[in-house]
Amino acid sequence: MSFEFYTAGWQLFTLPVLAYMLLGTVIGIIIGALPGLTAMMAVSVLVPLTYTLSPTAGIIMLLGVYCGANYGGSISATLVNIPGTPSAVMTTMDGYPLGQKGKAGLAIGTATVASGLGGIFSVVTMAMFAPLIANIALKFTSLEIFAIALFGVTIMGYISPGSVLKGLISGVFGLLIGCIGFDPTTAVPRFTFGEQNLLSGVQFVAAMIGLFGLAEILLASEKIKDLQTRPELFKMQNPLECLKYLRTLWGNLLRSSVIGVIVGAVPGTGGTIAAIVGYAVQKKVSKNPEGMGKGAVEGIAAPEAANNACCGGALTTLLSLGIPGDAVTAILIGAFVLHGLTPGPMLFESNPDLVSAIFIGMFLIQMLIIALGLNFAQYFAKLLLVPRPILNTIILALCVVGTYGVQNSIFDIGTMIVFAVLGYVMAKASIPRAPIVLALILGPVMEENLRRWLSLAEGHVLESLAGAFTTNPIAMAILAITALTLVLPLFQKSGRLNEGMAEHIVGGKK
Repeated sequence: MSFEFYTAGWQLFTLPVLAYMLLGTVIGIIIGALPGLTAMMAVSVLVPLTYTLSPTAGIIMLLGVYCGANYGGSISATLVNIPGTPSAVMTTMDGYPLGQKGKAGLAIGTATVASGLGGIFSVVTMAMFAPLIANIALKFTSLEIFAIALFGVTIMGYISPGSVLKGLISGVFGLLIGCIGFDPTTAVPRFTFGEQNLLSGVQFVAAMIGLFGLAEILLASEKIKDLQTRPELFKMQNPLECLKYLRTLWGNLLRSSVIGVIVGAVPGTGGTIAAIVGYAVQKKVSKNPEGMGKGAVEGIAAPEAANNACCGGALTTLLSLGIPGDAVTAILIGAFVLHGLTPGPMLFESNPDLVSAIFIGMFLIQMLIIALGLNFAQYFAKLLLVPRPILNTIILALCVVGTYGVQNSIFDIGTMIVFAVLGYVMAKASIPRAPIVLALILGPVMEENLRRWLSLAEGHVLESLAGAFTTNPIAMAILAITALTLVLPLFQKSGRLNEGMAEHIVGGKK
């Protein structure tokens, strides 16, 4: 890509776009700082509200929410020992003890700078590698595209918290739901049961808001417990003190950022795994490992740089291949679809200005996080005192208004309610919901490309498959990895390392 490609997006940054970027980042930090509210829920609820915005303004705003929420979780993790988001679980290890020593400002400042620098590193990496991967992907045939889509659904089910079987069940169920509506090849209605509103399939935004927005409200209403006023919430003196430690933290920040980008680029992983790996690696290489867990600055910088670098890694695979790196980027696909865009290699051909704007916007968002965090973290912290029933009511209203506003359809509100009940039941049964969303998106892509390849095979499926080892080696390699992903759990004990570690850490801190 030429240098002009990276600067082409500047023309899209009008004053309204910048305003929505700021709004999205602030909303993200607030959501992240409030325990129980996640980036997934925030993005899913706000996607339909971007419908009337330009594609640039809508997508940049949601990216601000995504990155801001990833950082915001560190505020409550440091001040009240409760991770605002799952990816902030490791920040409690050293953030809270440091805050208890009267250095909450130092802890928040370190988390802010580490988050911003980790995010900036991931943006640079994304801008370098996403176009290269997209250029390769433009040469893919139907078999490669089918293989990548199948791998995306499989790996999401494999890595999601809980058992692999439950994750795969969730993914397969999403594929079945994706079959509702007109057949993409023959245009014959399938599984509509005579309902006209289902001819075009299940409304993706309604399903997404039900699964991650309304379902979260149902779950939160069971355990409403307002935080009591705590004096330590407002004792954040001199967050700029963290700048004195930057000279000794550069290696830590760079190493953790690399870890975050790599973990984020693997479909289905996310910030929690990156934070755990970043913290564990830092403890191994630390000159003072026994100090970590007792308020060490390096123990805050490592997980915060890693989990925020995940954003750029996850977006790299989303933009270049159309495969989301985590659950939030899976939901972000809904925003692209809502604006008539298809993330993937063709996006670089059809909308290079928008891709360039995303790179520039992500960089500006990280700078905003640093500026807002260092200057206004104490005010974001005060939002921890807002009664949870008020927040739940506001979010519920946004769910209904947003769902209705996409198509002005009461049927979509009913769809949202159905999926909310489904999401609630799945959460109670410890069945991950993210694979359903990913399967709803990738299911039609899988089916269309598989059937196109089968049609080109003209009935000689086995011969074509055998020949694919030489003509489509990338596709066969991806299918082999997918098969390995399905077989591997048979040789492993049930459960997840990252989930068990996180539970142990949180349990040990209570």
